[in-house]
Amino acid sequence: MKFNKMLKLLGLLGAFTLAVGCAGPAEKAEEPAPAAPEPEKTVEPEPTPEPTSTSYEVNKGDHLWGISGSSYGNPYKWPLIYKANSDKIKDADLIYPGQVLDVDSNPSDADSAAAINHAKTRGSWSIGVTEESDKAYLAQ
Repeated sequence: MKFNKMLKLLGLLGAFTLAVGCAGPAEKAEEPAPAAPEPEKTVEPEPTPEPTSTSYEVNKGDHLWGISGSSYGNPYKWPLIYKANSDKIKDADLIYPGQVLDVDSNPSDADSAAAINHAKTRGSWSIGVTEESDKAYLAQ
């Protein structure tokens, strides 16, 4: 009789296990692996363009030759400043304290060569008079 009880008990235990296993949570379908996150797109800022000109306030004793020497490292480039400020400078030989002049920060090679050529071939000059060679240079 003990054996029958034990057999019944094992049968009940097996049925219980089978029932619990069948009624348990359904097996989950395998989920696809998450996609690798897309790398963050970094937006690089536009490079700030270098200014094409700077301002220079004329001090007592200044002249285009000296300003050009300190701005460009070559005093013969003074016609670049003269041309850029032809609305403010009537005679390249006369500038005045307090005048604010534009100085091209990055002149082209062709403009620099033309300025140097004009400075070296300008000819005689007079204070208070716009020389014909200066007029011709400004017209280029």
